Formats: sequence, C-alpha cells, structure tokens
Amino acid sequence: MDPTVHPFSELFAQLGLPDDEASIRAFIARHAPLPDAVRLEEAPFWTPAQAQLLREERLEDADWIIVIDQLNVAMHATPDP
Repeated sequence: MDPTVHPFSELFAQLGLPDDEASIRAFIARHAPLPDAVRLEEAPFWTPAQAQLLREERLEDADWIIVIDQLNVAMHATPDP
C-alpha cells in the first residue's frame, strides 16, 4: 500500500493554523530559519499540542511524515533575500 501524501495545507489545518498558500508562506518566512540544532517539533513557536502532534507523527512514521519532513527542510533553510 502506498502512503498517503498530504499537502502542506492539510498539515497546517491539522496544526490549527491558517492553511492557504499565502499564510503558509508567511508562517515559514516569519519563523525560518531554525538553528540546525533545533528539531522542528522543539521550535518555540509551537503550542504544546502542535509540538506533540509533530512529535507523535514523526515517531509513528505516519502518513504525515513526508510533509513534516518537507516542512522541516523549509524551516531550516535560509530564506531568499
């Protein structure tokens, strides 16, 4: 069985955040880049529930892992000037 690939918008909706493209881009621009030593789920801007969701999905290697990994890469990348 192939894993379900969720778009960023669904992950943001799961996290209780605005899930339109402009809001997602603004969120990433506002919070990136995270220091290399900070895991995505440990970032200070998450609520405890959001951090727990990210942590649990990563540990379970759930369907969400692909999009969580993509968000992790985006959050650790240096934004273009």
